[in-house]
Amino acid sequence: MAEGVKTPPYRMETERLVIRCYRPEDAPLEKDAVDSSLDHLRPWMPWVQQEPQTIEEKVMLLRRFRANFDAGEDFAFGVFTRDESRQIAGCGLHQRNGAGTFEIGYFVRADATRQGIASELTAVLTRAAFEVAGAFRVDVKVDVANAASLAVPRKLGFSDEVVLRSWLPPFGEQTAARDCILFTMLASELASSGCMAYDYVAYDATGNRL
Repeated sequence: MAEGVKTPPYRMETERLVIRCYRPEDAPLEKDAVDSSLDHLRPWMPWVQQEPQTIEEKVMLLRRFRANFDAGEDFAFGVFTRDESRQIAGCGLHQRNGAGTFEIGYFVRADATRQGIASELTAVLTRAAFEVAGAFRVDVKVDVANAASLAVPRKLGFSDEVVLRSWLPPFGEQTAARDCILFTMLASELASSGCMAYDYVAYDATGNRL
């Protein structure tokens, strides 16, 4: 773990979502979520250039996600329907920007967009980062051309901190680095933010409620 934060919850539940640490047996669900959304994700997600992966490759990927989570190094979550029969998104709390901070990243499968999923999972991750893991700042970086994702942190009350010029490296058919906007929220700003409209229940690795 980075200095100044604790391990985030292993599982979070809302009225319609389960956001939890991946397990290897999630490989078919993760593969379906990504494979069905390649055209939707390709302009924004560099890792999509490595897709589609086989089930065996997905198993290894999810094992790495789980190992990193258990080691306190990086925290990737699958986002599932309440019965956990379908994966509708993926997200993470990443320790990239210094002690006491997390950066949120996410993707939403193509047929689950325009349902408020991105806002809900971002709000819940933000609350958990502050309320459970003890972070003092949460960051979100968004490509300046990604209008849908730009709306999410703005809706939740993140501050437009700065434009990071040529921050995102080119990939695929792109030839130039891309600008992105850094959005931030401080722990002291959570209580008055839009994140508080999204209730959740959090659990630790043994299933105990936090």
